[in-house]
Amino acid sequence: MTGPPEVAGEVWLIANPLAGAGRGARHASLATKALRDAGIPCRLIHPSSTADTTRTAAEAVAAGARAVVACGGDGTVHAVLQGLIGSDVPLGIVAGGSGDDIAAGLGFATGDGDNIATGLVRALGVAPVRLIDVGEVTADDGTRRYFLGVLSTGFDSSVNERANTMSRLGGQRYNIAIVRELASFTALDYTVDIDGEIHTGPGMLVSVGNGPRYGGGMRVCPDALSDDGLLDVTWLGAVSKPTFLRVFPSVFKGTHIHHPAVRTYRGRTFRISAAGQLAYADGERIGPLPISISVHAGALRVLPA
Repeated sequence: MTGPPEVAGEVWLIANPLAGAGRGARHASLATKALRDAGIPCRLIHPSSTADTTRTAAEAVAAGARAVVACGGDGTVHAVLQGLIGSDVPLGIVAGGSGDDIAAGLGFATGDGDNIATGLVRALGVAPVRLIDVGEVTADDGTRRYFLGVLSTGFDSSVNERANTMSRLGGQRYNIAIVRELASFTALDYTVDIDGEIHTGPGMLVSVGNGPRYGGGMRVCPDALSDDGLLDVTWLGAVSKPTFLRVFPSVFKGTHIHHPAVRTYRGRTFRISAAGQLAYADGERIGPLPISISVHAGALRVLPA
């Protein structure tokens, strides 16, 4: 990694050159130019890997960065978060991925690159920053990650697993992966502990949301708020494949939660078990169930949207 000498108070832009088939890098360049035109010291860095992205965010914290801006999609934001957690350095987002669900859920612009760049300059001139909650997931193998959006298990984590092999299809890969995965998926036997209360039963999926959406606009936990100190749970029970396909379009509006096969909960601590299943958070693979989840209220500073 190379760049100019570190200057305290710089805005660090961490860009994923692969995000959104190059959109992340293009939007990062536009944002960097806009900051420099506004006289705001900044540096643009293109890490070589996910681990390097997290490492770079931690370096920015150690260098006294004014803010760290994740330039890319949900995976980039997730990686940057791991390096920021526990610090007072605020997170900014220059959306440029295929889905941008975290950015949209937090109110950041997700469309035109020039508007996104202008919004970043404006946000840096506005005080105060926002305080939002952060979810933490720990697998039994010791893997621990923080997340801002949705943690998925069951059908939706299987879809994530499949979709991650279909990157050339862009934002539509989730919809295509859903159709393909549904052909063989059957309901699971879940045990879910929510704040010490045990719930059991069959489920197609159990999703835990700090934010409302994933998969390029699916509002799976539509009422989830990132600043209420709680995580929302959406539990879809066993349904037939025709019923699933009939109900599925309503997830984009969030009205699926009114279907009789859907249960919703809120809580602060969770334990989720289902045999042979994986968990994903912010679209990133966590590992096999069982997992433990908790929420850290107001744990992250975020630039105004």
